[in-house]
Amino acid sequence: MDASYADIRRGILERGFGRIAIEGSIGVGKTSLARLIVKRLGGRMVEDRVDDNPFLERFYEDAGAYAFQAQLVFLMNRYKQQLQLNQRDLFADLVVFDYVFARDRIFANVNLSDDELALYERVASELEAKVNAPDLAIYLQASGQVLFDRIQARGRDFERPLSRDYLDVLNEAFNHFFFNYSAGPLLVVNTDAMDFVNDERHFVDLLTRLTEPVVNTEFYVPSWEDR
Repeated sequence: MDASYADIRRGILERGFGRIAIEGSIGVGKTSLARLIVKRLGGRMVEDRVDDNPFLERFYEDAGAYAFQAQLVFLMNRYKQQLQLNQRDLFADLVVFDYVFARDRIFANVNLSDDELALYERVASELEAKVNAPDLAIYLQASGQVLFDRIQARGRDFERPLSRDYLDVLNEAFNHFFFNYSAGPLLVVNTDAMDFVNDERHFVDLLTRLTEPVVNTEFYVPSWEDR
């Protein structure tokens, strides 16, 4: 590991941010960022396995018919994944998630009918009480147009039916959720003009910010801008 990354890693852990969860809407780049953090700093990555949901593609084709099934599968898969974290993983010094467990509620509120949502809430509330919150959550924001462009660029066939209108609604739901987030420290990062994967300056600057205090909800400001 490069010496500068070793220093950053040590600084992050000294802040108590051993379990970091990266969140954001579809196409914002959370998995790419999480993978890069683990690649540069080491540690363990816990990745949301969206491809394991047999209803996802059908949901994108007919949301009304398959939203509830898709939502329950996501909820149970993520809960099972949390339970399968063994003792070593739970106490690893650095674990990076590409999701917050409660993200399911965001999609449920957008996609489910009132009756479906009531049933979903009963199940989700029971499971959420058994899952630990991360030491730090990072919420990656992007405008609806940026998300749409990124989704089109990565070219996943099952995502092609996603409309700009749906992404705007989802964006609002994510904003509402995280602007009311109280489970722990939260760093909000606007990614419209950031490329953490291909621009190392952007990536290192964000990591360096993680070595500094994050109290309640704070907004990331790049070091080259006036903080």
